[in-house]
Amino acid sequence: MGDGSGAQGFVGTGLACRRGERLVFSGLDFRLGPSEALVLRGPNGSGKSSLLRVMAGLIRPTAGQLDWDGEAVADDREAHAGRLHFIGHLDAVKPALTVGENLHFWASLRNTTGDAATIGAALGDVGLAALADAPARYLSAGQRRRLALARLTASPASLWLLDEPSVGLDDQSLAAFESMLAGHRASGGMVALATHTAIALPGARELRLDEFTRGLVMDEVA
Repeated sequence: MGDGSGAQGFVGTGLACRRGERLVFSGLDFRLGPSEALVLRGPNGSGKSSLLRVMAGLIRPTAGQLDWDGEAVADDREAHAGRLHFIGHLDAVKPALTVGENLHFWASLRNTTGDAATIGAALGDVGLAALADAPARYLSAGQRRRLALARLTASPASLWLLDEPSVGLDDQSLAAFESMLAGHRASGGMVALATHTAIALPGARELRLDEFTRGLVMDEVA
């Protein structure tokens, strides 16, 4: 097993993940370069969400290594957190804030200015510009999801890690999201996402998580 030394982009080598008493996957490799996309496939429980959380540095792999441009992610986790957006199942919308205030809050967490023009443009990307001053508690489930996705363009990040991002989106919103993905990749950005639905990602590679879960036993990974 190589250590990824000298490799450009985002690389995982020999990854394994254990959640509680369960070994979720083992022996998993991936490689993601600039402008590339990786689609995670597999049945529920195959480890798609766990892999995304490992990739985001939210949980540590039981075995294996993550590298960014040949440098171990574990050596500077803060730098890794600063170059990615992770959007999971929860939308993390604060109901007491307005739509615009929610987005400004998220942008400020990434040490970006979150100026009115940037916030307005990001809300426009997801069709929520007209609701910038509306309390977030009045948003529908689909609108909450679109607000969460607006974080992707409200502040820059090289790597987008997305867990079922299209849940709750209608056809028009899905088309807008696909345009966001295309623009991100056109500028050299990387995308890894888990989905059960069709999302337009031309040239994306597929990673079948069930290929790394078959026949696992509890003592395979120390």
